[in-house]
Amino acid sequence: MMIRKKAEKEDSTTLIALSNQSDPNYGSIDAEMSPVPHKDRNVFRDGVTHIDFVLVWEEELSTFKAEESEKSLHISHSDDNSHKKWRQEFLSGLQEAGILQEESEVQQGNKKITYVLLSAPWEVLCCYAEEIGQRAPLQIVTTPILNWSEKVLEKLSIPNMMAQDVPNPPPDFYTCQFRTNKLERFLGHEKKATFFKNTQRHQILYEILARTPYGKTKRGEVGVDRLVAEGIFTAAYPLHEGPYEQPRVQVDPRSLSLRQILHHYWARWSCWKNYQPLDHIREYYGEKIALYFAWLGFYTGWLLPAAVVGTLVSLFGIWLMVTDVPARELCESGDTFVMCQLCSICSLWNLSTICTTFKAGLLFDNGGTVFFSIFMSLWAVTFLEYWKRTNAVLAHRWDCSEFEDIEERPRPEFTALAPMTVRNPVTGAEEPYFPESSRFRRSLTGNMVIIVMIAVVLMFLIGIILYRTILSIIIHRSSSGFFMFTAGRIASLTGSVLNLVVILLLSKLYTYLARVLTRWEMHRTQTKYEDAFILKVFIFQFVNFYSSPVYIAFFKGRFVGYPGNYNTLMGIRNEDCGAAGCLIELAQELLVIMVGKQIINNVQEFVWPKLKAWWQKRKLHPSNGNNGGGDSEKGQETTPWETDYELLLCEGLFDEYLEMVLQFGFITIFVAACPLAPLFALVNNWVEVRLDAQKFVCEYRRPVAERAQDIGIWLTILQIITHLAVISNAFLIAFTSDFLPRLYYRYTTEGSLKGYINFTLSVAPASVTGADTTCRYRGLRDERGHHLPEYYHLLAIRLSFVIIFEHVVFFIGRMIDLMVPDIPEEVEIQIKREYYMAKEAMAENQTLVQAVTEDWENQAPELRHRRPHTGDGFPSPGQDTESNMTPVPEDQEKPPL
Repeated sequence: MMIRKKAEKEDSTTLIALSNQSDPNYGSIDAEMSPVPHKDRNVFRDGVTHIDFVLVWEEELSTFKAEESEKSLHISHSDDNSHKKWRQEFLSGLQEAGILQEESEVQQGNKKITYVLLSAPWEVLCCYAEEIGQRAPLQIVTTPILNWSEKVLEKLSIPNMMAQDVPNPPPDFYTCQFRTNKLERFLGHEKKATFFKNTQRHQILYEILARTPYGKTKRGEVGVDRLVAEGIFTAAYPLHEGPYEQPRVQVDPRSLSLRQILHHYWARWSCWKNYQPLDHIREYYGEKIALYFAWLGFYTGWLLPAAVVGTLVSLFGIWLMVTDVPARELCESGDTFVMCQLCSICSLWNLSTICTTFKAGLLFDNGGTVFFSIFMSLWAVTFLEYWKRTNAVLAHRWDCSEFEDIEERPRPEFTALAPMTVRNPVTGAEEPYFPESSRFRRSLTGNMVIIVMIAVVLMFLIGIILYRTILSIIIHRSSSGFFMFTAGRIASLTGSVLNLVVILLLSKLYTYLARVLTRWEMHRTQTKYEDAFILKVFIFQFVNFYSSPVYIAFFKGRFVGYPGNYNTLMGIRNEDCGAAGCLIELAQELLVIMVGKQIINNVQEFVWPKLKAWWQKRKLHPSNGNNGGGDSEKGQETTPWETDYELLLCEGLFDEYLEMVLQFGFITIFVAACPLAPLFALVNNWVEVRLDAQKFVCEYRRPVAERAQDIGIWLTILQIITHLAVISNAFLIAFTSDFLPRLYYRYTTEGSLKGYINFTLSVAPASVTGADTTCRYRGLRDERGHHLPEYYHLLAIRLSFVIIFEHVVFFIGRMIDLMVPDIPEEVEIQIKREYYMAKEAMAENQTLVQAVTEDWENQAPELRHRRPHTGDGFPSPGQDTESNMTPVPEDQEKPPL
């Protein structure tokens, strides 16, 4: 790959007027920790050249045994030679691009590890910074940064226990896209070594690594990611800025590195009550990771009022357990209510035997759940509206408000494989293009795969339903009286655990499949690629996780029939709710899936990374303490690239977001069945923030900093879940809960619930039990099995409740949406001020700008087939851009403007 420099021409555009005094704190982290500077070890052997990226590969040193066949030798040597050839071509491409390289070899046992240290010189940094639209500082912003809780506590004169003084806060700047010929206008331009921040240098190096070919471009043999995936390189990563542990001696906090600051003020358990240092996180990890932690902290804070209200509702349920009239009637009924058999081989039983279970159901099924459902629906709407405001503030402060529309570049893989180019209607630049018709066909194929996988999930759900029924029959055939009376509960609980195991196994399989399909669909930008991937996986995970709770909440016990006329599925009687109702079973299912998944995830996040890190170190140091033939002597200091190679690969934020969004669905869609769900979520998230922080600071290799404008399609998914939650809770209260039947009975009687248990039970036909005995079952039917008038009255009330509930909640939610603007007024003023300053800056060159604009507008967007080039998505230096293209026929599909 060759670096293509722009033609030398005068650009008299005037940027924003700047002060002559530059900011000494802008640049690398080392420059900011001035009181006690520490030695930078992330350099070449010359002690000056800064290391921006590291490539690693391993080679076995063991010789082949004599008895090995010549064929296996030939194959092994062939694979090794092809890998070596590709590595050489890739490193040669980096050298042609101007990247400085230095190799370091380390022998560990029978393995040789080669580290290639990469550094981008000043000219390369300037060229690519301008090419990919990186932003550089113009002027310092002096406006103080306060969040809403600080403002509220300050007005109430309450001490803020969450605040902490984090040293070396990164300064905020007015910025614009970098231009080489305007270098003197930017702050800190006189210090070339520290002008570009470390994260910016990493982004530039990764852009070059992702574009550089190592084979045939048409076959997608481009970029470091594929090299790592195929094992040609074992790792590619930027370096951390020193260790995360603090020095043992007492030092000035301002002398700590940024990684040490993040560990001390963020990743420790003692920081559980403090604000997250979001600006420091953004400075070290980039906007995408910082936005995730900002959203997670915001969501956790908003869970606090939901958890308090949910706990109060649960306490009301405990009080109701003691004072409820129907519960007292049921427990004191004795042999009054003889219930029909629960299965074909079961015997009659007394309703009073479920006294404890019935009372436990009152914890979740009471009048307070109606209020809590409305509260949580409005809470979800308000939470999302205020997150939009917070996101707008952060995006503006971090200069990524227009990232997706203007600044985001095409994915390197898309750049290499796209068959044609088109002029970008926004920027006017020639960019790779993939026909929308082809992408639509590929997306349609991917959707068919999703449908097949959803069908597989539903098949497993039917299997679990049959398992519950068959297990109940088997338990009833046993001679144990205890198990016979708890057969339904045992079957339900074990079915929930089995469902959780199936969920976790299917999730791994489908996530891999969705990643392959999304890559095949050829999305232009990384944001669109991730949105498509997230949507595929979430649809599957939604069905996977929520199918069983939805079945229990809305379908179980609805199609059972009545004694003498039971409905069957595959010859087996349809599953009925327990005598205490389906709501307590739904609460049990939610607790098993939600809390069980959280416990498993937290154990995995705490234990699994440590086990993987131990295994990684064991592989790299198999003969630790034996010298093992290694070159390094005992006590020799380990280099930073070796230390970071022992860390784990950061696999992105998808799993973290998915866990939280699924949790959001549990605490909103089914909150009527489990008011304590927000409390469990709050406790889990307090732990989650610190676990994730520790992983990123201590256990992960440093990921390449990525820019992002928001949390992506996750916000749309959260909004859809919020709407589904309103409808779900309306149907839960109307059809699954006993709230409306109790109100109806109270209204049609003297206002008391006395006799309510008898009202809910019907008498089985005499042909079923015989003339001498009678039994009861839940339902509003007469002795012939026909529905009573009360059933239809109650059905009309239930349907009316659903309509009124969802209309009222949606109306109030819409009012909240209108009253809370997505962008705060002060941020809108700052944005308008910056636009005005930019307009004034361009005013003196208005004639030239107008001429260039008219010339570009006269060139219609035209598709062109691409010819072979250097593989980096750009023509070689001095090459004519137009001569490398051929027009596409007129009937070719036009790109959308």
